[in-house]
Amino acid sequence: MKKVLVTGCLGQIGSELVLRLREDLGNENVVATDIRMPEKLEDGELFEILDVMDYEKMRALVEKYQVDTLIHLAALLSAVAEAKPKFAWDLNMVGLVNALEVAREFKLKFFTPSSIGAFGPNTPKDETPQDTLQRPTTMYGVTKVAGELLCDYYYTKYGVDTRGVRFPGLISYKTLPGGGTTDYAVDIYYSAIKEGKYACFIDRGTAMDMMYMPDAIEAIVQLMNADPKNLVHRNAFNISAMSFEPEEIKASIKKVFPDFEMDYAVDPVRQSIADSWPNSLDISCAQKEWGFQPRYDLDKMTQDMLSKLQEKLTATV
Repeated sequence: MKKVLVTGCLGQIGSELVLRLREDLGNENVVATDIRMPEKLEDGELFEILDVMDYEKMRALVEKYQVDTLIHLAALLSAVAEAKPKFAWDLNMVGLVNALEVAREFKLKFFTPSSIGAFGPNTPKDETPQDTLQRPTTMYGVTKVAGELLCDYYYTKYGVDTRGVRFPGLISYKTLPGGGTTDYAVDIYYSAIKEGKYACFIDRGTAMDMMYMPDAIEAIVQLMNADPKNLVHRNAFNISAMSFEPEEIKASIKKVFPDFEMDYAVDPVRQSIADSWPNSLDISCAQKEWGFQPRYDLDKMTQDMLSKLQEKLTATV
């Protein structure tokens, strides 16, 4: 991984991954793309407008910059995808096939994320195995399963060096959430600082896997730098750092803000999505095949999130 093109760079993952890649590889070796311009661009940072459904433009950018790696992040997230299922299929699948075709033609190393959304209500809920029944019941999940299979296909059929992980809910202080089911775990920290209380849209007792963004970014970099000979699963590694339900994150926040209060205003759409997902994932394959090891547990993440958010919100006042 020496020169990288990233799609969807202004999203929750992309905005932080691009910063890390620029640190590791230098500005001249990271081509950030998205469907709109970023709010600011520093001198020397490479950025191009790209609609991932435009195959010719994607191909032209890869050729122009002579990249060796394509990281494809552009996608519609779970709750948004349920509201616009046909658009979600078109964007998530056409965009992915375009990216895989470009990777095949130019012999690029390739990464795209899958998700816990790739699992369904009949998937084993606890310690969900790496290889198991999936059968999701959301359009987002359907596109993620199809994406996992497509990446496997391009590897076995064409030898494309495809890699990917199933991300759990991702928690970040840098970018606002973008319409996912696990977004409550980001919203709650903002509300704790701003209002001292939170109305949770996910119901009491609903456990979901989560990860702090620094661990997620490290996982991508680590997997992309892993020896391909060690990769058995390649495109859909279960990864997670913690599993918790709303009362547990509330208790973690109360260790820092004892007066914090939370009640429930359950969103039936996002709750039904959450109910179809696992409670916890078996991450042993990622640990064994490329050394995945998250650094943040719930309390360590809470302390860092609240500290960083306070700095951020104070700076914007």
